Amino acid sequence: MNNPQEGIRLDVLTGADLEKHLSELAQLRIEVFREYPYLYIGSMDYEARYLRAYQEAEESVIIGAFDGTRLVGAATGLPLSAEPPTMTEPFRARGLDPEQFFYFGESVLQDSYRGRGIGVRFFHEREAYARSLNRFTYCCFCAVERPAEDPRRPADYQPLDGFWTNRGYRKVGELTVNLSWQDADEAHESLKPMSVWMKAL
Repeated sequence: MNNPQEGIRLDVLTGADLEKHLSELAQLRIEVFREYPYLYIGSMDYEARYLRAYQEAEESVIIGAFDGTRLVGAATGLPLSAEPPTMTEPFRARGLDPEQFFYFGESVLQDSYRGRGIGVRFFHEREAYARSLNRFTYCCFCAVERPAEDPRRPADYQPLDGFWTNRGYRKVGELTVNLSWQDADEAHESLKPMSVWMKAL
């Protein structure tokens, strides 16, 4: 039986290696997050602002999925304390210390490479990296919340809640982070509610 991951290499990128691939990550984010539920109209200006945290945080990481030399997917992470107050204050307001959390920024993978187990490996590699830093108690990520009856929701859309639950994550009730971006049908950026999922390391 053929290995569905055959030919796909995952590299742990930090420091200068990470910075070298930020423009490719930006393009992947624009491509993948155009899909529901994010509906993100990306721009390189927005990406430059967003990805600056990964340049500045010494412990940031990209798990890059490569087909040959081409980056076809990526999963990111950095200490939650390196994120701006819009991210950290909701944690503090609920008695959670951001210093204890390693934050997963995104997992993006081109459509033709999905269903091969790469998403599972993205989580495994980021968790292993966070553990190797030996100072975090939890890892966490955010997921956009869309209305159940959102007319933009495709008929075949499958939420990832089950996938995340199978990885050992749970949604933190009443903990919401509001992040801003421009939807495909918006003229300007607007705040979007994001649920928080976490797992003990």
